Amino acid sequence: MSVGSWDLGPHAAFILGAYGFTALVIAGLVVHAILDRRAQERALARLQEEPPRGRR
Repeated sequence: MSVGSWDLGPHAAFILGAYGFTALVIAGLVVHAILDRRAQERALARLQEEPPRGRR
């Protein structure tokens, strides 16, 4: 099988599948990082709104 100028031979399906799976994993990690950052920013904003707790 040939994809563009690549001659991937008989293992083309495995190679392309591996690239696709890797792309999905990386995209998932990026989405998770973005969502986690937003959650951490909200948590920080809540903590900054609270009055500081004094020592006893």
